[in-house]
Amino acid sequence: MKRALCGLLAAASLSLPARAARTIPVQVDGEHLPGVSYVDSGVTYVPLRMLLDTLGGWEIWWDSAEKIAVATSADHDLAADPDENRITINGTDYAGRVTVENGRTYVPLRLVAEALGGSAEWDRYMGGAAMTSPGAAYDAVELYWLSRVISAESGAEPLNGQIAVGNVVLNRVASDTFPNTVPGVVFDRNFAVQFEPVENGTIYNTPTAQSVAAAKRALDGESVVGKALYFYAPALSQGIWINANRPYLTTIGCHRFYL
Repeated sequence: MKRALCGLLAAASLSLPARAARTIPVQVDGEHLPGVSYVDSGVTYVPLRMLLDTLGGWEIWWDSAEKIAVATSADHDLAADPDENRITINGTDYAGRVTVENGRTYVPLRLVAEALGGSAEWDRYMGGAAMTSPGAAYDAVELYWLSRVISAESGAEPLNGQIAVGNVVLNRVASDTFPNTVPGVVFDRNFAVQFEPVENGTIYNTPTAQSVAAAKRALDGESVVGKALYFYAPALSQGIWINANRPYLTTIGCHRFYL
């Protein structure tokens, strides 16, 4: 089989489907997937090359004779056939719409993610889809939002101060008093907005590299503030309710932490 390593651009160009399709963000392991992805009839479609390039370790090409996209890695073989709407992974055929649009081969995200041993889910807070790759150390949605709230709340703090903010979020996830997911805690409005970045929109900013590292260390179980459930910055808030109702624990950088 001759490999046209110029990639999928050898395929005919089509525009995005006009019916009901809309572009959406997609993230893989906490990082936004490049290129255009879209949802149509409840299914998220992503550019195959960009997805596999993001996962790493894949060789991808367009087989012009067979008119299919083909990819191989150390552990997997994949073929996406737009004429048959079929994706074959490691010899197993899956029915799923395959299209060639703007020179890119598009495939259903969840189908490919699960067939490769990963997972995909809809993230309503991001308004898009998230994929956790096979063997990933962290859930994609948890890492995405934990790193962002840490960065927005404490991006200028030392590393242990950023880990501490992550600890508070994860302690809330584990508490019966708060929602039981990271994004649920971050966007919790049960007793008004809990985190100022949700109110001012900075929660959507790209996190710093140190904040991503802090999120991973918090998810790994590293704790610097025990069971603390609250914090505030005295320079920005009087913390009247916290001071009156919660036991003080410690101060790290600009934040005071409470149980």
